[in-house]
Amino acid sequence: MTERMLTGNPGDWIEVHSTGGGAPRRGQILEVLDPEGSRHYRVRWTDDHETIFFPADGTHISPAAAPPQR
Repeated sequence: MTERMLTGNPGDWIEVHSTGGGAPRRGQILEVLDPEGSRHYRVRWTDDHETIFFPADGTHISPAAAPPQR
């Protein structure tokens, strides 16, 4: 994972690519949790579900001004 992938802010977009070849999952960061430790996020996904998300391999974060990757 790159440093860029570890630093998201509210409003930024998360895209998670499937290792099994499925469609990527997209969501917007609502809140940064534990910014001093194991950085993770409260995310609202495009299907309107909200979860707590810990970034892993296959995750990309784009600035809020940028549209999600396709």
